[in-house]
Amino acid sequence: MIPYLDLHSINAPYAEQIKSAMQRVVDSGWYLFGGEVAAFEREWATYCGAQHCTACANGLDALRLVLRAWIEMGLLHRGDEVIVPANTYIASILAVSDSGLVPVPVEPDPDTYLMSAANVASAITPRTRVLLPVHLYGQLCDMDALMSIARSNDLLVLEDCAQCHGVAPSYRGDAQAWSFYPGKNLGAMGDAGAVTTSDAGLAEVVRQLGYYGSVRKYVHRYKGLNSRMDELQAAVLREKMPDLDRCNHRRQAIAARYNAEICNPAVRVPLANAPHVWHVYPLLCGRRDELQKYLLDNGVQTQIHYPIPPHRQEAYAEWRSMSMPITESIAALELSLPCHPASSDADVSQIIDIINHF
Repeated sequence: MIPYLDLHSINAPYAEQIKSAMQRVVDSGWYLFGGEVAAFEREWATYCGAQHCTACANGLDALRLVLRAWIEMGLLHRGDEVIVPANTYIASILAVSDSGLVPVPVEPDPDTYLMSAANVASAITPRTRVLLPVHLYGQLCDMDALMSIARSNDLLVLEDCAQCHGVAPSYRGDAQAWSFYPGKNLGAMGDAGAVTTSDAGLAEVVRQLGYYGSVRKYVHRYKGLNSRMDELQAAVLREKMPDLDRCNHRRQAIAARYNAEICNPAVRVPLANAPHVWHVYPLLCGRRDELQKYLLDNGVQTQIHYPIPPHRQEAYAEWRSMSMPITESIAALELSLPCHPASSDADVSQIIDIINHF
């Protein structure tokens, strides 16, 4: 069986380094707010071209902390609108709702499946305060167009970078929210997240909010959260970070083969106009469920990202009357193929051959 994602094989090359790093943490006797987290924050900020990095518990918290910080700084107010992509994992939208803000979903570009600048422009109202682009599947949104819209309308930009570790060029919004969930391009061995920004004031408020709203021990300025990365996760990420670019190049090579060699007219390979690190390789197929079963019967696991879009979820029942035909079509047709650095050339060839014979 060719697995969709083989975390054991992905982490195997770093096994001894990870064991050594974990032993280093155990021996230190310091498991939170220690040297590993501080070093990871410096290293990730440098890698991303940001001035500041604040580690936190997970990617959802990274989004929440930025939005909460902007509220505490007086840049946002409860009830303000945040434009979000309709085609995304629900976490991007949960963070907005949880902060007392109003998510406004917009249809994606039908070619890239990413946030459409044209649809963003038409969704702006006097209550709009934030754009929240998601670099879905590992592909960079059209940030030139989105930043132009944001600056013209005095909007803040929070990038959801949970799926785009290492994409270039540099991230250009006011802040970036990261997830290091184990399956990400840079994955921890548990939950972990971070915020990057070049705004020193924002970075400080994010840090305080993530530590119970505390400016120092037992002195609480804000009604904060408990959201922190532990030393073990930071140590693991530090060992894997230097290999991120190589792993992304491997993903890109696999995706290039899929794009060039899959020739079955029943499937549509993804368009990659912008920099892409292929966290997900999303095919579209009108007979998606049949194709998924055919692949599984022939020894290939796949996944669907995402079968139920946010506006069709019970959590957002108030959106059930919305018509989002592009988003709904992607949800009905999308099938994700194995595309990770541990995939062998033989596996890729087998997957291509199976699809072409479907």
